[in-house]
Amino acid sequence: MAAHSGYKPNFTFRFLPQRAFQSLTSPETVQRLRKWSMQGRICAQAFGFDENFQSYYKDDFLMAFFRDPNVISDLKLLSDSSGRWINLGTEVKKVEAINIPCTQISMSFFDRLYSEEIVRESGHIVKCLDNFCDPFLVSDELRKVLLMEDSEKYEIFSQLDRQEFLFCIFKHLCLGGLLCQYEDILDPYLETTKAIYKDLVSVIKDPQTKTIRVTSIVFKVTAYDENGTCYPSTKSHEQSFAYLVVDPLKRHINVLYHCVGVGELSF
Repeated sequence: MAAHSGYKPNFTFRFLPQRAFQSLTSPETVQRLRKWSMQGRICAQAFGFDENFQSYYKDDFLMAFFRDPNVISDLKLLSDSSGRWINLGTEVKKVEAINIPCTQISMSFFDRLYSEEIVRESGHIVKCLDNFCDPFLVSDELRKVLLMEDSEKYEIFSQLDRQEFLFCIFKHLCLGGLLCQYEDILDPYLETTKAIYKDLVSVIKDPQTKTIRVTSIVFKVTAYDENGTCYPSTKSHEQSFAYLVVDPLKRHINVLYHCVGVGELSF
């Protein structure tokens, strides 16, 4: 229906606990996330919804999501006070959402890291003198490209490239948690990025042109209750994030959540 018709869908949501996210639970990924100080602080969840999603209903849709009883009782987050996993359990007053472009269908997006000698042919990440880009330690060319806008190779990814969901996942994994042990080679970052991206994002193949395109719509969200920010965390940090990956065809939402902190936590 057209946006001006006065019709407004009444979105309802349900938790889909049976939906498994292998990309986060495989032994190899768990081992890597532990090394990067993200294990036990990152999770993915799936929810279904009943009405047609149109992007012009985005604000209504997201507010309905955070106010739905099934979301309030099942959406997980880490408590800043107890450090334990809790459910949202609060009345959300406001939602801020940033549209995250999601168009990439190939990991060749990262080939420039080799051609620009951020990474050697062997896969080893080129080291550099230590810098601080608060709050991150920058000790290699990869983190320089990710964080330091005045570095000479920063430009190899445009502003638009950096907004892409594929890039966001990659950057989050490279920066890790508070006690992150960085990798010396690129492959673990690329492999884990690819696995998570494929797990969260839906694609379809055009029967005519045979081209593959992404159908998911991605939002980076922050929710507020009467006391201020309540989700993904009451404390703002680049590595505390929540992405809602909406599949309008299957009517599913995949939520990718991480809250930076110390120590490994389990549900």
